[in-house]
Amino acid sequence: MSGVMKRMGMIFRAKANKALDRAEDPRETLDYSYQKQLELLQKVRRGVADVATSRKRLELQLNQLQGQSTKLEEQGRKALALGREDLAREALTRRAALQQQVSDLETQHQTLQGEEEKLTLASQRLQAKVDAFRTKKETIKATYTAAQAQTRIGEAFSGISEEMGDVGMAIQRAEDKTAQMQARAGAIDELLASGALDDPTGTAKDDITAELDRLSSGSDVELELQRMKAELAGGGSGRQQAIEGGAAGQNRQDRPQEQPRFDKS
Repeated sequence: MSGVMKRMGMIFRAKANKALDRAEDPRETLDYSYQKQLELLQKVRRGVADVATSRKRLELQLNQLQGQSTKLEEQGRKALALGREDLAREALTRRAALQQQVSDLETQHQTLQGEEEKLTLASQRLQAKVDAFRTKKETIKATYTAAQAQTRIGEAFSGISEEMGDVGMAIQRAEDKTAQMQARAGAIDELLASGALDDPTGTAKDDITAELDRLSSGSDVELELQRMKAELAGGGSGRQQAIEGGAAGQNRQDRPQEQPRFDKS
């Protein structure tokens, strides 16, 4: 059972890693890393500022204690000059206590000054690394963007991208439907021409009916032509009637005696 669970866990992690890799954008990752480095650099700078502030506070305390020490020494001299040895001794005692504080503060000041120098040097080094990383980051981002654009252009030209693939499939479906409609229209025209289908509008005619209509139209044209010739020749009405009669006879001779019938069944 434990082996099955381990295998399922491995499969889940593999699929999750693949999904994350597909969703990850290197440019966003680089920007995030750069932002974190800037935050770290800002913390180091704040640390340097805090140490410098503490050092400056110690310097102010040292100056104040040294001023008090100098004042006590002067007071001791004056008291000794006035014959007040007890007061001079008290002033020197207080001055000795202040000197001990001054010594302790000087030690702390030196320690803070050393820490400040270290933090300042670390801040400068980190600033240099951040600047170098920013330059490299922008170079990598530009290269990745150019490669991505080149890949998309290549996929568009080759037709293997998802968008172009959908367009190609749509074109293929349109061509298939167009060919199918053209074939259907051609088949219907052939059936109407052969008489296998009835045309409710009466516009479609079979071959024999079309031929008879053509002959009838040709006879009417011949008759009209004979009439125009007779008018141009200036013939009388009798001659005109003869021509019309001859043309009518010819028309009756050209026409079939009995109209053929076609069984639509």
